[in-house]
Amino acid sequence: MKNRFLAGIAVVAVVSLPLMAAPAFADITIGVTVSSTGPGAALGIPLKNSVELWPTEVGGEKLKVIVLDDAGDPSTATTNARRFVNDDKVDVIVGSALTPASIAVANVASESSTPHFSCSPVPPNISKGKWTFIMPQDAGLIAKNLFAKMKADGIKTVGYIGFSDSYGDLWMGQFKAIGEQYGLKVVADERYARPDTSVSGQVLKLVASRPDAVFVGASGTGAALPQIALRERGFTGKVYQTHGAVTFDFLKIAGKAADNTVFASGPAMAPEALADTAETKPEGMAYVTAYEKKYGPNTRTQFGPHINDAMAVLKKAIPIALKKAKPGTPEFRAALRDAIETGGPFPASQGVFNFKADDHLGLDDRAVVLFTAKDGKFELIK
Repeated sequence: MKNRFLAGIAVVAVVSLPLMAAPAFADITIGVTVSSTGPGAALGIPLKNSVELWPTEVGGEKLKVIVLDDAGDPSTATTNARRFVNDDKVDVIVGSALTPASIAVANVASESSTPHFSCSPVPPNISKGKWTFIMPQDAGLIAKNLFAKMKADGIKTVGYIGFSDSYGDLWMGQFKAIGEQYGLKVVADERYARPDTSVSGQVLKLVASRPDAVFVGASGTGAALPQIALRERGFTGKVYQTHGAVTFDFLKIAGKAADNTVFASGPAMAPEALADTAETKPEGMAYVTAYEKKYGPNTRTQFGPHINDAMAVLKKAIPIALKKAKPGTPEFRAALRDAIETGGPFPASQGVFNFKADDHLGLDDRAVVLFTAKDGKFELIK
């Protein structure tokens, strides 16, 4: 499959340093692959947009940013990643927006010893790798907060419906791993493909299993499909959604069907509602203000901040790595990885990252808030 270049921004221009400045190293090159088209576009477009808010230099060195579209396809994501490491000699890879594509990129990052920021949740075997750092809240952290809310709401039995890919598998895996700790029993497990336009059959089976609540393991506007179908089939129980569903587009599509749903989210969706003492508030407010100034009110999403937070980490880690090696070299990539692992904590919009050699997730409960939906708006629960 041919690479799909994003129109007009295959390379983001950088500003040259003044002639009087000290001699510069090679440009710091970052390759970004995101799904700005295809079934994951609702996730990928905010990521692509957020790249445009990045600075043009870090640590006194120019940034060269190359942005490619992978359409959410793992094969295309692999091709993009291989181009980054083989042709562009990047120092860092960022992406993708969808779990299957991010897994593909992580494999190339591992093979080429290139630091990689994943912008989607990935399975434990990927997050435990040496070169990939996970920007979204991991499934275990989100699940723990959602399952605790289910328990507090008196839920005992749960029907599950999720994507028929690795993202859907993540959440069923959490039920198997920790669901029993919260007194939860899964009574139905239904799946659907991201491009599907109907889940009537799956929802009928869910309703027939008579669960206390339904948990949806999907993302983007695709997460609205079972939400609407459940209400159309008369299901009146609680519905719980992951952070993958937290967008204003979801609320527009789901309409009244979204009311009283419980969503897990990162704090960047509502930094205004946080206490002034919250460590995520300064970066969250700066990001949301800049993003909505450029793209309009209520255009923020759960996903775009992951690109912002990757840069928040790099702003602090790059100067550390520059003390050890020059960009464009294996030594710099190794030094950068080490700086990411040891240079924290990194306060960011979605949490306070504190990566370690044996922890490339790096987040704690400060990275999760719970919302409900009412009258087309998200309302903070905690």
